[in-house]
Amino acid sequence: MRRPVLAALVIVVGVLLLADFLVVNEALGEMAGVIVDAVILVAAGAALAGAAALAWRRGGDLWRRRGDPVGAILVLAGIGAMLVAGLRPGGEGASDPAVSWLIGALLVPIAATLFGLLFVTTLTAARRSLAGGHRDAIVLVAASLVTLVLLLPLGGAVGSWLAELGRWTLAVPVGAVFRGLLLGVAILTAVFAARTLLGIGATDD
Repeated sequence: MRRPVLAALVIVVGVLLLADFLVVNEALGEMAGVIVDAVILVAAGAALAGAAALAWRRGGDLWRRRGDPVGAILVLAGIGAMLVAGLRPGGEGASDPAVSWLIGALLVPIAATLFGLLFVTTLTAARRSLAGGHRDAIVLVAASLVTLVLLLPLGGAVGSWLAELGRWTLAVPVGAVFRGLLLGVAILTAVFAARTLLGIGATDD
């Protein structure tokens, strides 16, 4: 598909979805629903293609005896277990109890382990940043310590006061910073998308 055709398709789909969001129309809503379903199918196909490519690569590494054989076996075994649990005859797909058990017994502990490692690495990074004496690092670490104190699970009047102060801090100053960042990112994304679709390069400025 040529670039102008793809750009026109993106613009038409974007305008249609925006119109469906702003205008209440049954026919327009049905058309937007069809487009959203098509996008979901394309995303699902991309996810399946990515899983197949990962299995192919790990299988090739195992066949050629390169890389980490234990890791390759675990990846292939995990993919196979999820496929069998979700696609077995009489199963319920993604809502099958076997799939839920695999997610709860394997993926959740892995995620918890990664978050535990993240906590340790964050402390190490904070110590190194403070050792350098940089002003930005000191401000970041101080803000993190203040947030940690505000989110301590304390009871009584002190705990209620800290919880209320923490909610206000997240909603007002921190929320304002995040809203500013989101607005800036949205503006830059819109400008970059317009430049890309219109074929405007850096040399055209």
